[in-house]
Amino acid sequence: MSSFHFTVAQKIAVGYLLVVVFCLAAIIYALTALGSLTRRSEQLVIHDFPAMILTRDLSQSLLDQERLEKQLLILRDISMVPLLDKRQEESGVIRSRLSSIPLQGRFVKVERLLADLDKARIEERTLLGQQQWADAEQFSEQVITPLNDQLLKALQEFHLGQERLLDETLHSFSRDSGKAYSLTFFLAFAGIGLAALVAVGIMLKIHRAFARLTQATKAIAAGSFDYPLGLEGQDEFGRLARDFAEMEQKLRELQAFNLDANPLTRLPGNLSIERELESRIASGLPFAHIYVDLDYFKAYNDRYGYQSGSDIISNVGIMIKEIVARLGNEQDMIGHIGGDDYVILSTPDRAEPLASEMIKKFDAIVPDFYSEQDRKVGYFKGQDRYGEEREFPLLSMSIAIVCSENLRNPSAEAIGRECAKMKEYLKKLPGSNYLIDRREKR
Repeated sequence: MSSFHFTVAQKIAVGYLLVVVFCLAAIIYALTALGSLTRRSEQLVIHDFPAMILTRDLSQSLLDQERLEKQLLILRDISMVPLLDKRQEESGVIRSRLSSIPLQGRFVKVERLLADLDKARIEERTLLGQQQWADAEQFSEQVITPLNDQLLKALQEFHLGQERLLDETLHSFSRDSGKAYSLTFFLAFAGIGLAALVAVGIMLKIHRAFARLTQATKAIAAGSFDYPLGLEGQDEFGRLARDFAEMEQKLRELQAFNLDANPLTRLPGNLSIERELESRIASGLPFAHIYVDLDYFKAYNDRYGYQSGSDIISNVGIMIKEIVARLGNEQDMIGHIGGDDYVILSTPDRAEPLASEMIKKFDAIVPDFYSEQDRKVGYFKGQDRYGEEREFPLLSMSIAIVCSENLRNPSAEAIGRECAKMKEYLKKLPGSNYLIDRREKR
C-alpha cells in the first residue's frame, strides 16, 4: 500500500491555512485575556480600593466616637449626646457604603462585631438618656471599650488584607496586561503579514532549495563531496525540517541553560548543579560539596524590603565568585539553588579555606546592609513566622561541607540529607559558622 505524500501546491495551501488559523486563534485568546484584565481593573477600582478607603474612614470614625464618648462620660453633659448620635450616624453612612460592596465573605467578622457594638450602644444610649452616669461609665468600660478594641483590630486586619490583595492584583495586572498587549500587538501586525507572505515565502524557499541542489551538483562534479547541502528528507520541506529540528534542539538546550541561571547572580541553577554533581560522583574523584546558607534572611527581607534582600543575594554571589576565583580550583563550580542558598563544588583540600574566607568576608560586609540604629544594637525586633515578636540578630552565614570520600556510597540524595542535618545544627549556633563532616565511610 503506497503512502500518501502532499504535493508542493498542497503544502503551500496547508501551510497558509495553518498560519491563518493559528493567528486567528491567538488573537482571540489575546482579546479574551484583555477582557479579563478589564474586568479585573473594574473590580479593583469599583470595589477593592474603595473598600480599603472606607475601612480607614470607618476606623477613624469609631475612634472619634470613642473619644467623644469618654468626654461625655467625664463631663456628664447630656447636651453632648446629640453630637455622639451624629457621629454614630456618620459611621452608619460609611458602613452602608461598605455593605454595598461585594467583599466575598472577607467582611463577615467586622460585620458581626459591628452588630454587637450596635446592640451595646443601644443599651448605653438608654443609660445616657436616663442620666445614669455611673452605670453608663461602667458599661462603657466593660462592654463598649472591649468591643471597640476588637472591632478596630478586625478593621486593621481587613485593611491590611485589602492592601495585600491590591498589591497582588496590581502586580498580576501589570504582568498580564503587558503580556496580553505584547501578544496582541505582535499578532496584529506580524501575524497578518505572515499570513499574507507565507505563500511567497514558501515559493522562495523552493527556489533557494533548487539553487542549493544546483550548486551541490556542480560541487560534486568538481570532486568536492563534503558540500553542505543542508537539505534532507523526501522533498524540500522535509529536508529543511530536519535542520530546523536540530536548530530547535540547540535553542532548547540554550534556553534551558539561560532559564536555569539565577537572574540575580547569573550563577547556574538547580539543573546545572545536579548535572555537575552527578558527573563528579560518576567520575569517582573526591570532591567537596559546600552548602552556603544565610541565617535570618527572611526577617531581614521583611524589615528592609525585597530590593534590599535582592542586593544582599547579589552581593553574596559576587563575593563567593571572587573568593572561589582566588582560593579555589579552576574547575570549581558555583551554583545558586535559589533565595539565600548557594552551592560550591570544589576539592576537599580547598573546602575549609573557602568556608573560612567566605564567613570572614561576609561578617565584614553585612553591617553595611543595616541602619545605623540596628547596626549599633546588633539586632532588631520583628515578628517571626508564627506572628510572635522576637529579636533578630544581624545576618550570619552557615556553611555545611560534605566530602564524597567520607561517604561509602556517595549520591546526590545522601549528600543532601547530610547537608540538611548539618545546616539544622549550625542554625542553632550564634553568629557565622562552618562545619565539615569528617566521619568516614558512613
